[in-house]
Amino acid sequence: MPVLVQYSATRFGKDMKILTLALYNDLTRKKEKFIPIEEGKVRFYSCGPTVYDYFHVGNARPFIVFDVLRRWLEHEGYKVTFVQNFTDIDDKMIHRAHQEHITVAELAEKFIAEYNKDADALGIRRPDVSPRATEHIPEIINTIERIIANGHAYVSEGDVYFDIQSWPKYGSLCKQNLEDLEAGARVEPGEKKKDPLDFALWKAEKPGEPSWESPWGKGRPGWHIECSAMSSKYLGDNIDIHSGGVDLMFPHHENEAAQSEAATNNGKPFVNYWLHNGFLLIDSEKMSKSLGNFLTARAAIEKYPPLALRFFMLSAHYRSPINFTPEGLEQAAAGVSRLRNCKSDLDFAAKTRTGDSDFDINKFHDELKELDKKFSDAMNDDFNTAAAMGILFDVVSLINTSLKNHDKLPEEFFTASKNALNTYDEILGVIGPDEAECENDNESAEIEALIQERTQARKAKNFARSDEIRDTLKARGIILEDTPQGTKWKKEL
Repeated sequence: MPVLVQYSATRFGKDMKILTLALYNDLTRKKEKFIPIEEGKVRFYSCGPTVYDYFHVGNARPFIVFDVLRRWLEHEGYKVTFVQNFTDIDDKMIHRAHQEHITVAELAEKFIAEYNKDADALGIRRPDVSPRATEHIPEIINTIERIIANGHAYVSEGDVYFDIQSWPKYGSLCKQNLEDLEAGARVEPGEKKKDPLDFALWKAEKPGEPSWESPWGKGRPGWHIECSAMSSKYLGDNIDIHSGGVDLMFPHHENEAAQSEAATNNGKPFVNYWLHNGFLLIDSEKMSKSLGNFLTARAAIEKYPPLALRFFMLSAHYRSPINFTPEGLEQAAAGVSRLRNCKSDLDFAAKTRTGDSDFDINKFHDELKELDKKFSDAMNDDFNTAAAMGILFDVVSLINTSLKNHDKLPEEFFTASKNALNTYDEILGVIGPDEAECENDNESAEIEALIQERTQARKAKNFARSDEIRDTLKARGIILEDTPQGTKWKKEL
């Protein structure tokens, strides 16, 4: 294994203690120091959506939490190559396309666009590479050919199956032996397999289904092989991190590991660190489309602020189950409001309350530094976002107390405070942009002009015009707050 490289982070203008990231590896069932394959670089693959419908809030959890891990790795100095696929051909895609009377390709185009719209709203950064299965058929066929050549797959009437009995390591990720797994397996009608656990690498053409030419006849890829072929193309045969929901551990990730290592046959692991997030629960049951107890991310975003949904997902440790409730979302929305109010108050005070003060800026820097160390400790401990979020609120309390107790504050206080909030938000993404960033320059100037007009109307006791301006801005999602220093504004969540 490569020598561990540790990175020192410079935050708030001061060097911090060098820290080591530890991740819980589902392959070994223990927390391990993160040691990249290549110094300073991380090869990161995360399972993306099957684009036959809007993704539900249970799917949103891995998209959000592993977005934060990616951000943290980059913040700590790693160059991350983040790959998240689109599954754009499988049984669900074909069934839905038939229902909609459109092609599978048209269905994929529609829901890839809808995925990006919802992911953007939730602050999920776009992957470095977003491969589609249908655009990688040659790579998929090549991977299958290598598995066959290495003696780990067989052809059966146009289908190609992975031979489980040829792979002694099968079950090492899900920690079950073959006998137990086989007890729950069954052969679907029309399948001609040697073993019930053998899974399809290539499926022979059926009437009405998309198909591609292959050495075994026309057909289409199985689900699992798609990720193996795409991850190896963009990240190589051995990758650092592979993530997804815990429901993907078996069979999807177990099958990925087996077929990827069978294709290379080089004795190296497919993945060094397997990470899985816990379920999102509804009334203590896993949220899923098959159970019918799901809420799409689109519906949730229409009902709750997107930042509140993101906040909610990060408020528990990623490996723990989390129960989705309206009360939980309302609390999350209140938490986001508190964070944004702090940022808004800070920006407004910087315009009106900067000046000479007896404020102890050195003590403030030391307190920020100590909180930053705690934040880093939490994030480096299996990226514990729940603890990190608590520390973010400690920073907010420190800033709010300073604003409350001092009429004037030095410019350095505002610089350090803004830098702290912006740094944490770059990692967690739960505060959002400044109000001025939510509007273009002309719109921002227009809002400021209306506020000035309202101030003059109030001085002239023209309360009808004052109320009219307030109502006009409120209809645009702009909330006004009158303070002794003047009127400040912010956008509604």
